[in-house]
Amino acid sequence: MGEPNHSPGKELQHWTQAETPGKKSWHSQAYALGAISNFMSTFLTFPIYKVVFRQQIHAVTVSEALRQLWHEGPQYFYRGIYPPLLSKTLQGTLLFGTYDSLLCSLSPVEPHSLGHRWAAGLMSGVVEAVALSPFERVQNVLQDGRKQARFPSTFSILKEFNSYGLWGRLSLGYYRGFWPVLLRNSLGSALYFSFKDPIQDGLAKQGLPHWVPAMVSGSVNGTITCLVLYPLIVLVANMQSHIGWQSMPSLWASAQDMWDTRGRKVFLIYRGGSLVILRSSVTWGLTTAIHDFLQRKSHSKKD
Repeated sequence: MGEPNHSPGKELQHWTQAETPGKKSWHSQAYALGAISNFMSTFLTFPIYKVVFRQQIHAVTVSEALRQLWHEGPQYFYRGIYPPLLSKTLQGTLLFGTYDSLLCSLSPVEPHSLGHRWAAGLMSGVVEAVALSPFERVQNVLQDGRKQARFPSTFSILKEFNSYGLWGRLSLGYYRGFWPVLLRNSLGSALYFSFKDPIQDGLAKQGLPHWVPAMVSGSVNGTITCLVLYPLIVLVANMQSHIGWQSMPSLWASAQDMWDTRGRKVFLIYRGGSLVILRSSVTWGLTTAIHDFLQRKSHSKKD
């Protein structure tokens, strides 16, 4: 690896670490920039997400998903946006902030090895899953058109969950589908942070504008991660759309049911995958570019 100043990713990391030399820091700037970049990218890409969710739940085409949303009316199009805005903002806060803190704890001196980046990414994904799974659970119930009459608002869903006993609130309520969420988030985070800087550094050597390597790096990582983890994404959406005290299928039974209802064909499990890949590519491209821009701007002000 070359000198730190020759690499945009390492250069930005040095700026953050330089704020408190000689001390272990929680890098408050990393948390703030992660929150802002995720909030902005989530707001911009929510329409794509809404169509994707309908495909995952009903196994329909893009045109049919759009027809459903059109039939429900524009007043429901942004139904469910508040949980993802809040959860994705918190996700960015935890993901970028904890990764930066954990990486510096594991490897105080650069260059950081692939193993250290992978470990820090994996652990930050675990923290993210534990903290944010309840938000995703509520969001998925809100976006299921079959439940609009029974659960017209976030409050009605929370009231249902809180009517259960303590264990029921966790297993049937807020943390329904937790294990696939944990696996998806930890692996996704590890993949993203392991390869983000190498891709960005390689492109930066071509003399491109700063935002181009960041956006391409985020887009490539988002695409690859989505392709690998898409079956888990579908499984989570289907598990978390269930609600109530009725008998809920186990993780294995849910996976088996998903496989059976998709005709035991991989390409049907990946139905909706084109939009998911597009959304993931655009979201992580925007998130990475915005985060890179804000970090550079913050550093230039300090200079």
